[in-house]
Amino acid sequence: MNLIEGISFFRALAIIVDILLVAFVIYKLIMVIKGTRAVQLVKGITVILAVWFLSGYLGLNTLQWIMQQAVTYGLLAIIIIFQPELRRALEQLGRGRFFHSSSIADDDEIKQTIEHIIKASNYMGKRRIGALIALERETGMTDYVETGISMHAKLTSELLINVFIPNTPLHDGAVILKNNEIMAAGCYLPLSENPFISKELGTRHRAALGVSEVTDAITIAISEETGGISVTKNGELHRSLDEEALRNLLEKELLKPEGNGSSSRWQWGGKKNG
Repeated sequence: MNLIEGISFFRALAIIVDILLVAFVIYKLIMVIKGTRAVQLVKGITVILAVWFLSGYLGLNTLQWIMQQAVTYGLLAIIIIFQPELRRALEQLGRGRFFHSSSIADDDEIKQTIEHIIKASNYMGKRRIGALIALERETGMTDYVETGISMHAKLTSELLINVFIPNTPLHDGAVILKNNEIMAAGCYLPLSENPFISKELGTRHRAALGVSEVTDAITIAISEETGGISVTKNGELHRSLDEEALRNLLEKELLKPEGNGSSSRWQWGGKKNG
């Protein structure tokens, strides 16, 4: 009897460990795709699965058959659609980063980041030094980071200015920031294909608009011709911003709302500049 009880105990323990390991792996996979466009694809897959089960429950045979075909061939589609995220997960696993949590920026760090950006932008604007600075938000920008020169340096206004000094190796392209860190410089961003963009705007502003159309990044563009400071977000261009307007916009987008005690990541997305 004791032997049977011992076997049952170890069997129950194995089941618990199995469940915990699966839950941990799923959690880490969620962390990998968190902050990327894959999140929206996961939501779409969830809707398809929900419609499939509901159609079976309600007896909607035709709809159920369509959803069943979508699920049957969905594995291949998932591999194709999630190829960048799968590659990123394997890279992180190879680098030993898969089992480490990402850092969380608090309000003090965000305020420091804003001040560094404003100081550098004002300096370069007055001297008509062209610059393109993209701030990663919820949508990951790893693909664009990989097109530039990796830095992973602590953000300071002096370093940011130095990157864009003309005729230096990194002054062409964009700097991509994440939290209070310069991830990379000399990065290539996608150009906007909007046919209604003003002809006055050059490649730098088109790149700022382009990345804001495919991600939720906030991008600061400084014109070489006029020294004007512009900001793009959600496909919108805000031109000729002074120091106060730039600070108000960045604080509104990056800081957590008053009274929100959540310790989640920066409250970047889903806001409109009124």
